[in-house]
Amino acid sequence: MDIIEIISAIFTLTLVMDPLGNIPLFITALKNVEESRRIKVITRELIIALFIMVFFLFFGKWIVRLLSIDMPSLSVAGGIVLFLIALSMIFPSNHSAFSETPDSEPFIVPLAIPLVAGPSVLSTILIFNMKDPGNLPVWFLIVFVSWLINIAILGFSSKIAKFLGQRGLTALEKLMGMILITISVQMLLTGIKKFIMG
Repeated sequence: MDIIEIISAIFTLTLVMDPLGNIPLFITALKNVEESRRIKVITRELIIALFIMVFFLFFGKWIVRLLSIDMPSLSVAGGIVLFLIALSMIFPSNHSAFSETPDSEPFIVPLAIPLVAGPSVLSTILIFNMKDPGNLPVWFLIVFVSWLINIAILGFSSKIAKFLGQRGLTALEKLMGMILITISVQMLLTGIKKFIMG
């Protein structure tokens, strides 16, 4: 695996995690948490998300084998999930399942799961791993760097939101959604091609 493929994988996984799109959701979920504790809560939730992603990186393929799922099926399913996620980024719903949180600070749900380590992220990690299972250290590096980018963006979520404004955040999320649609279509075509050739 060359440096271009590594950078491409980091870029793809970071897009799927959608840190900029998660900024408004994180701000909403943490609105009842004291300002001094917010960075600690975000760090804790992202560490939990990292553990989940790493666990899925190392053991996800065994779960898939247990369920008798092959690579073309996984690629098509992952492409569909990414496509739906991208559509929701471009055409967001007025009602979000994460917009209402209890008075106490969030724990694991919804910040760690599913906002960071959601189904689309886990399926993308699994597809990466099954594509080249002999490169686990490289895939771990890719997951870790993508996670670092997320923690850097979400750690400064309040400042970024103020700087970009609502219109800026919306425009960036739509742009990321368009890029993600292209990636999801490529995953779909790759899965279909492997199925036909197989």
